[in-house]
Amino acid sequence: MQVSTAAPTREAAVRLAEGATAARLAAGAQVAGPVLSVYWHLGEQGMSEEWQVLLYTTTDRYPRLEAYLIDAHPWENPQVTATAVVHASADYLAWIKRTVEGG
Repeated sequence: MQVSTAAPTREAAVRLAEGATAARLAAGAQVAGPVLSVYWHLGEQGMSEEWQVLLYTTTDRYPRLEAYLIDAHPWENPQVTATAVVHASADYLAWIKRTVEGG
């Protein structure tokens, strides 16, 4: 799975990525940014720069990764979404599974 979230600063994004990989909730992560986000929040349209975090994990590990991201995130209600990886090399998928399972 590819899991996505965003953070208000590069430092916060890196902390989320490092914490998730250290706990083997994700095999790897990428931090990109800043990106411009346009959204509705508390009844008003807003715009801000954010840092995107992409994490790679298994379906089995997703619930624990989601819980970690929500708990460790600086925002009260962060965006945490997951997309199934439809196609990928067998070796890459095996590496993700092996890594999050502690091997």
